[in-house]
Amino acid sequence: MAHQINFNEKTGKDSFMSVKEKAWHGLGQVIDRYPTSSEAIQHAGLDYIVEKRPLFTYDTANHTGGASDGLIIPELPVPNFFATVRAYTEQVLGVVGNDYEVVQNRDAFSFFDAIVGGGDGILYETAGALGKGERVFITAKLPDYIKVGNKDWIEQYLFLTTSHDGLGSITAAFTPVRIVCNNTLNAAMHNHSGAVKIRHTASAAERLKQAHTLMGITRSLGGGLEGLFNHWAKVRITDAEVKKLIQIAMAPNKEVLENLALGKQELLSAHYTNIVDNVYDYALSSQTQQMETTAGTVFGAYNAVTGYFQNVRSFKTGEAKFRSIMDGTAKQRAQSAFDHCRNFAAYGSDALIYN
Repeated sequence: MAHQINFNEKTGKDSFMSVKEKAWHGLGQVIDRYPTSSEAIQHAGLDYIVEKRPLFTYDTANHTGGASDGLIIPELPVPNFFATVRAYTEQVLGVVGNDYEVVQNRDAFSFFDAIVGGGDGILYETAGALGKGERVFITAKLPDYIKVGNKDWIEQYLFLTTSHDGLGSITAAFTPVRIVCNNTLNAAMHNHSGAVKIRHTASAAERLKQAHTLMGITRSLGGGLEGLFNHWAKVRITDAEVKKLIQIAMAPNKEVLENLALGKQELLSAHYTNIVDNVYDYALSSQTQQMETTAGTVFGAYNAVTGYFQNVRSFKTGEAKFRSIMDGTAKQRAQSAFDHCRNFAAYGSDALIYN
């Protein structure tokens, strides 16, 4: 699986750091203690500057000769557009508009520093850059755990990512991870998305100081999820109901749900039915699905969907997997599963409707 971790040719190092253990791609610097955010930036090679520079093209309309003719071709400015450039390496990271403001890595990571100032024991675990350095990220583990049953523990993480290519916001998100299977369980509940998104505008630096917003979301979600997951771990669900829940959660559109409601199985694509079968097989056969908290429970049904994307499905690249789980198809399907598990826990099998 491709990793897309940035390799700095000038330093000869991969732009990634992790604490104590290598990541799955085996790249970057492994350090033996938890760093500060400024130390993480240095270890991961993220201490570079990004500049916003004017864009130009060339007027070649009246020049047919080659470069050897000694002709000077005039530059034409491209109005209202700029290039973001990584200083020192002079690599172009993206094209942005007038309103785009560069937020340097050190300033984006100060968001987490503000959280650390208001809470004890936050540990920076990984940091890195992808591509040419156009996308960077950092993860920090919170000191508290979500406990489901007696032996099922969920670690609580904060994740921040920002980009320098004009294609994304600064995003800080709450991401619980079930330890036993390294399974991300991020979901929105009670109108909390679990994330703060900040656009690259003139107000970005000021909004980055509002770290308490995410901390409040985290405390609310962490406590709420613990109670919810423990309730789900006690609600029984049959294999047939699990299969139906998976069919609904994994449906890509309303047409699929309509065909399921009408019993027109022959109109379902082989791709969709294979995915449903794979998720269902994971639900019944994975070792982590045989625990007291998951075997035959609604909590297990939810983990069947999230665990499929984390541990079964193949992705073209590591970044593709990361994007899908954090803010793409995997997250959408997981959210659908979360919502239907919550409805099933409240109303039983009658809540599983193809609509």
